[in-house]
Amino acid sequence: MSGGVDSSVAAAQLLREGHDVVGAYMKNWINEEKIIGDCPWQQDIEDARAVAGHLGIEFRVVNLMDEYRERVVKYLLEGYQAGITPNPDVMCNREMKFGVFLDYAREEGFEAVATGHYVRRRDNDNGSADILCGVDGGKNQAYFLALLRQEQLKGALFPVGDLLKPELRELARELGLPNAEKKDSQGICFIGQVKMSDFLRTFVPDNPGLIVDLSGNVLGEHQGLHLYTLGQRRGIGVPSNAYREAYVVIAKKADENELVVAFESEDTPFLYASSATVGDISFVNCHPDGELILAQPRYRTPAVEAELTVDGKGDGKVLFRKPQRALTPGQICAFYNGEVLLGGAVFREIHHH
Repeated sequence: MSGGVDSSVAAAQLLREGHDVVGAYMKNWINEEKIIGDCPWQQDIEDARAVAGHLGIEFRVVNLMDEYRERVVKYLLEGYQAGITPNPDVMCNREMKFGVFLDYAREEGFEAVATGHYVRRRDNDNGSADILCGVDGGKNQAYFLALLRQEQLKGALFPVGDLLKPELRELARELGLPNAEKKDSQGICFIGQVKMSDFLRTFVPDNPGLIVDLSGNVLGEHQGLHLYTLGQRRGIGVPSNAYREAYVVIAKKADENELVVAFESEDTPFLYASSATVGDISFVNCHPDGELILAQPRYRTPAVEAELTVDGKGDGKVLFRKPQRALTPGQICAFYNGEVLLGGAVFREIHHH
């Protein structure tokens, strides 16, 4: 229970179904570094505890700070320092919620870990399970579970995947939950309202360099390549031109420490790509190879038709039917067959034509 309304209603739904439920807050981060931004872990714990009290269930705070630093923060910082754009939310689900925390739960004698993710679990006749997209298309969070494995899914429950967000809010009000009107959090997984750039600046020193266009003309100065991501439009630090065209980041030249920007069009070099090499491929259940699937290259982008081939070593290639904007090394690509989440992989190399 994060203190938010989704996991609170999830707990209530489980109780309604007759489960024996214990609420737990994963204490991963308390912002000892005093990073700028709101890290409301104390308030979140109080909110979660209040809901547990209202529901009449036991509540625990489980300290996983060391494991979080080792498995998520380290991955995050090493990725940015290597010039790629990692995805801490996806990794947090695999390594923490359904990794370290699921192990803890099993050791304590629990059958499953339930969360407030907007996805559904389907149990199959052969004993396996699948993750299905949430009914609420605007809130569907299957993308963030793309690297879960079957063994993890067998210990996972998703009680709110059949609800639309307004229905969930209404349910929270009907139940009289003390956090029924609490706003959804938007921030780094379990860290709170902290900007990624502020988080990175605390751990990775600035490394200023030049911002250039495709011709090599100097347009400004950046504070470090790790603070920018491919396809970024806002906050680059270079004003738009007289026609109000905004620059977009199209490349990061690590050797020269240069940030390359251009005006956006479908012909902009490096901005669109039809294929990519992927690694760390993970399948939830079945293993497609050489098949036409749906691929989702980032959370807020719809899944599109693509062909996935796998080489047997955990690597493969994704060939998109239509060129995709700003495919980014280090980011996650989720794979689907209709509404069934097949799995996911990490973008390693983008093939620009």
